[in-house]
Amino acid sequence: MIPPAAAPPVQATNLPMPVYARGKVRDVYALGDALLIVATDRISAFDSVLPTPVPDKGRILTQLSAFWFARTRALVPNHMITADIDAMPEAVRPHRALLAGRAMLVRRAARIDLECVVRGYLAGGGWQDYRREGAICGVRLPEGLVEGARLEGPIFTPATKAVSGHDQNVTFEQAATLVGEELASRLRETSLALYGYAHAHAAACGLLLADTKFEFGVLPDGTLALIDEALTPDSSRYWDADAYARGELVSFDKQYVRNHLLASGWNREPPAPVLPAEVVEATRGRYRETYRRLVGEELR
Repeated sequence: MIPPAAAPPVQATNLPMPVYARGKVRDVYALGDALLIVATDRISAFDSVLPTPVPDKGRILTQLSAFWFARTRALVPNHMITADIDAMPEAVRPHRALLAGRAMLVRRAARIDLECVVRGYLAGGGWQDYRREGAICGVRLPEGLVEGARLEGPIFTPATKAVSGHDQNVTFEQAATLVGEELASRLRETSLALYGYAHAHAAACGLLLADTKFEFGVLPDGTLALIDEALTPDSSRYWDADAYARGELVSFDKQYVRNHLLASGWNREPPAPVLPAEVVEATRGRYRETYRRLVGEELR
C-alpha cells in the first residue's frame, strides 16, 4: 500500500519557550513543572543525526508512544500527561499547526542513566556479541544459534547511557553497581514485563518484537516511571511475522536505514551521508505500516 503524500518534514522547532534540551530527534521545552517533548522528523543512525529527515516520523514516534503509554500503565506508571494539544497549556496552542500529533506534555522525572534493553531474538549488536563471545552482557547463550533465532526466553541486556559517543553494554551485576541492586532488579523485572506484553500484542498484529529499549526515571513523588518513548520503530526492532516464518528478516524499523548506510560504505563517522529519496520514502512507508498494524488504523 502506497502511503498518502507527506506533509513537509519538520527538521527543528524554535518555539518561544525555554529550551530544556535538544536531543538527536527531539526538542524539549520547559513548561513549569512539566516538559513539552516535540518529536521532529530527524533520524539518527550509528549515533549520528542524518542530514535527511523522514516525513511523518515525528508524529509516528509521538502517537505510537502515547498508544503504548496508555496501554502499559497497569505494568508501570509513565510520564505522559497528554498528547492532545487542546489539553496543553495556553502557551502551546498557538503552535498547533506545527505541533499537532508530534508533541507530548510530560511530567518531569529524574532520568536513570541506564538503557534497559530486552532481547527476545538474536539480532543487531546482540548477534555480533554472541558471535564473538557466545554471550550478551554476560548472559551465556546456547551454541549454534543463527542470526534471527528466537531465544529460549527474553533476556535483559542493559547499557550505560553515554553523554556523547556510543552507549556501553554492561552486565546485570555492573548495572547493579551503578544504580543499586534493588533498583536494577526492579528495572529488569519491569522491562521484561513490558516486553512480554508488547511482544504478544505485536504478534497478534503480524509483527515480531525482536528487541527494544526502555528508559526510566523517578517522578518527584519517588515513583518509578517509564519515560522518553516506548516501543517505537526508533527504539525497537520489528520484523514481519509471515516473512520470519519463511526464514526472512524483513524489518519495519530503523534497520532499513542502517542497512543502506552500511552498504554505502560510510565509515560511521560524522558527517553522515544524505539519504536518497527512495530510501526516505521506503523508511516512511515502513514506519507508517508499523503504526497501522500496531494501532489498528492509519496515521492521521
